[in-house]
Amino acid sequence: MAEFKEISPNASAGAKLTNWFENRFPTMFSAYRVHMSEYYAPKNFNFWYIFGSLAMLVLVIQIVTGIFLVMHYKPDAALAFGSVEYIMRDVPWGWLIRYMHSTGASAFFVVVYLHMFRGLIYGSYRKPRELVWIFGCAIFLCLMAEAFMGYLLPWGQMSYWGAQVIVNLFAAIPFVGPDLALLIRGDFVVGDATLNRFFSFHVIAVPLVLLGLVVAHLFALHDVGSNNPDGIEIKGPNAPKDAQGHPLDGVPFHPYYTVHDIFGVSVFLMVFTAIIFFAPEFGGYFLEYNNFIPADPLQTPAHIAPVWYFTPFYSMLRAITSEMMYALIACVLLAAVLAAVKLKLSSLFKAVVLGGAVVATALMLAIDAKFWGVVVMGGAVVILFFLPWLDNSPVKSIRYRPDWHKYMYGVFVFMFMILGYLGIQAPGVWGNLWGQDIAQRVSQLFTLGYFAFFLLMPWWSRIGQPKPVPDRVIFAAH
Repeated sequence: MAEFKEISPNASAGAKLTNWFENRFPTMFSAYRVHMSEYYAPKNFNFWYIFGSLAMLVLVIQIVTGIFLVMHYKPDAALAFGSVEYIMRDVPWGWLIRYMHSTGASAFFVVVYLHMFRGLIYGSYRKPRELVWIFGCAIFLCLMAEAFMGYLLPWGQMSYWGAQVIVNLFAAIPFVGPDLALLIRGDFVVGDATLNRFFSFHVIAVPLVLLGLVVAHLFALHDVGSNNPDGIEIKGPNAPKDAQGHPLDGVPFHPYYTVHDIFGVSVFLMVFTAIIFFAPEFGGYFLEYNNFIPADPLQTPAHIAPVWYFTPFYSMLRAITSEMMYALIACVLLAAVLAAVKLKLSSLFKAVVLGGAVVATALMLAIDAKFWGVVVMGGAVVILFFLPWLDNSPVKSIRYRPDWHKYMYGVFVFMFMILGYLGIQAPGVWGNLWGQDIAQRVSQLFTLGYFAFFLLMPWWSRIGQPKPVPDRVIFAAH
């Protein structure tokens, strides 16, 4: 048992109350000191570092608004759409809660995408933060599952048909696909059983996993310390420290960065509330107009597309056609030949690599392109987990890499955004050229570019002369 701390009888009532709690719950106060008041973060954080705290804020918004929505929502195929209309029209302030939740879903992906981009440009996935990045990617994957299941719940036209398309993709998996799709749907068609399954996962199972991953992400981050725009370790054995062992290039997270984050939260909430009150549908990107029509299994919408935050990956899925398979086969064979020629491998390993390429080619020809589209869509997310081992640059931060690396990241972001745009649009948005859909050709090219960015990173990240990295972080008081 921990020893009780004494306090002066003349202390204020607030100090006495704090002392009473600290003697009975010392773990909480210890956690506060470890993760807030005595946690030293680099003093050169910039605005890119507010998106982690904003993600926490949006998570809280989604949980709180979700609790109130569940009080009135009916997970029944005959009643779900009507219950959402009841929330919007009859429940006091129900429209506000629903719009906060729907806008919060898009806001979550906005801040998470920006948070991941910050990690990408500043090398926050590099040693010793590999596990922090892996937990973050797992959060992203979990968030995608949570958003997809929540998208079904309003039971509008796009909810129903979007779920129909995505669930049927699992049927393309060889051997187990049909049974897997049946297990996910709970029936032979998307219906009441599917809605109940997705509701239970959206409300209970996935949020529990998500919260656990968030806690693991934060604990792993605070165990190894935060990265910074210079990519310099402020807590390493050779880092300068004061007499108490605190890093000279760091400041306590509280109060310095709590105030920093409060400012970011204030700006975010102004934008967030402006969207809620003036443009909750955001032109059909946050809430699609077809989803205000009750689900009708007998009437298929003219164009089925997921919400904007899924569209880059959906565009990659649509890019994989029978023609595209030949390009993928060529890439696999070329990669195997280059690996056998360039890498210092024994003859046995070279034979294994080439043999594996031949087997992969045979499988790609034998199995339907739809399945490989699912593989590409999933691989676009899974490849992020391996980023710490793909980047071989001698420096972490984009600040000290060769200038042309910035253009590489710029082209990558451009390709990702165009893929997102094309995923929303119907085929033929840019017309046809010589009988071919221009948009599909662009999506195929950019899909190859997306994977080339990561798969060729071990090579291109080493090219060029990096700039000298300073011994201490660069910081100007402001």
